Amino acid sequence: MQNRQRMWFFCALCFLLVSLSFGVWGLSQFLFVQHSPDNRTREYSTSSTQVVSSSVLDMSNAHLIIPSIQLDAPVEQVGLTATGAMDVPTKDQWGGVGWYNKGSLPGTVGSAVIDGHLDKPGGLPAVFWNLRNLHLGDLVTVQDKEGHTKRFRVTKMANYAPDQAPLDEIFSNKDGSFLNLITCAGRWVPSQHQTTLRLVVYTTLVE
Repeated sequence: MQNRQRMWFFCALCFLLVSLSFGVWGLSQFLFVQHSPDNRTREYSTSSTQVVSSSVLDMSNAHLIIPSIQLDAPVEQVGLTATGAMDVPTKDQWGGVGWYNKGSLPGTVGSAVIDGHLDKPGGLPAVFWNLRNLHLGDLVTVQDKEGHTKRFRVTKMANYAPDQAPLDEIFSNKDGSFLNLITCAGRWVPSQHQTTLRLVVYTTLVE
């Protein structure tokens, strides 16, 4: 049980990043893939005109809200672990999500990234259990403590092999304003202390 519990920190996206440029380096620990019945990428057609908001959210007490899967989760700011991996929430480990605070703010130019656990040790659902049930076009909202919101639309859900995640697209796309959601998925492999898949949900700012 302890090995499995430790893995949930390991499994929450071992991305090795260059914090100054939001680029990536040393990908040896990264494991990433979408949880879905097949490996096809689902994409939502959007206008070539990208929305970028002029206002900025206060992320100190924000919430991630996804009505279609009845999710309302507190957002914790996370950085990098001592090994260079994106960290995961600790204040509300299973019910909260982590926003990568060395990347873009949701609603500003660039790719904001939020991660969260799929399940708890023993297989009980955690915050992103139903992320796999999102559909293209679903709305995702980030709301701060003052009630200011940034609303995004799901544009793509993609399957990736553990060593084939497009890190620049996930963390460094500056062609608009994006929010990318990440969680573990697939089978638990005890011998590898990890799951076989990762789910990435791409969203684009709409207002």
